[in-house]
Amino acid sequence: MIWTELDFNFNILTRDLSHYLENQVKVGLFGSGLGLSLVLGFSAAYTCYYLLSVAKKPQLISGGKKFYHFLREQCPVVSETYYPTFWCWESRIQTLLRPFVTAKPGVVYRNELIKAPDGGQISLDWFDNDDSLSHPDPATRPTVLLLPGLTGTSRESYILHMVQQSRDLGYRCVVFNNRGVSGETLLTPRTYCAANTEDLETVIEHIQRTNEAAQIMAAGVSMGGMMLANYLGRKGHKTCLKGVVVFSAGWDVFECTASLEKTPGPLPLQLLPHQLPTSLCGQTQTSA
Repeated sequence: MIWTELDFNFNILTRDLSHYLENQVKVGLFGSGLGLSLVLGFSAAYTCYYLLSVAKKPQLISGGKKFYHFLREQCPVVSETYYPTFWCWESRIQTLLRPFVTAKPGVVYRNELIKAPDGGQISLDWFDNDDSLSHPDPATRPTVLLLPGLTGTSRESYILHMVQQSRDLGYRCVVFNNRGVSGETLLTPRTYCAANTEDLETVIEHIQRTNEAAQIMAAGVSMGGMMLANYLGRKGHKTCLKGVVVFSAGWDVFECTASLEKTPGPLPLQLLPHQLPTSLCGQTQTSA
């Protein structure tokens, strides 16, 4: 079954490539039989490498067989082969190209500023999804809480796509913007970090009070995922969250930091450890 799928994908890719070369490349080296053979040979080798070494099924690790089988049954995507972008599958190159090929779905938010116990304020961006067909009653419409990465806001492309997916499922979304990142004024000499979950607890309690009959789920990306996991570790079974998913979160923060600072590669990647604190300083100065 696997080889049949690979053969099918390989035949489609080589057919499309041949069609492209015949219609677009007609001069120079590519116009000769030798040049065409080299291009086809390289493309065939690249395709084989991609299908055999790059495209893989995720490694599913769980704390027990019951949860393992639950994930496979309820989340079939964890058992499917993941095919990264064919022409840009390497993660570091994707990081470099992401700002140039980003697509941002149109999302209209309703902003809400809530007070924190220490006198600070937290910005929440709501997507109410009042046109939901599967959950027309706003009182019981499930709510998905989204936590962006270190310098991220509700306007990040990956957050907008998550909102779009939640909208298609009929859910309501609310994005937790960390203090100072979305332009609101900093009222206290305090921002945020993954080790502190007080603001997140305030946000979750506020969401629960606002829609008492609605189930709440949460998803965090990068530092947002680290903060969410930290919150779960503190609250345990006492949390009101019915489901949680964490994306691209560092397992060991100190090891991640050391790896980021020592990672060899192109100059833009080497500048990343400097770009992140620069962005944080800029956000703080803007909100002060």
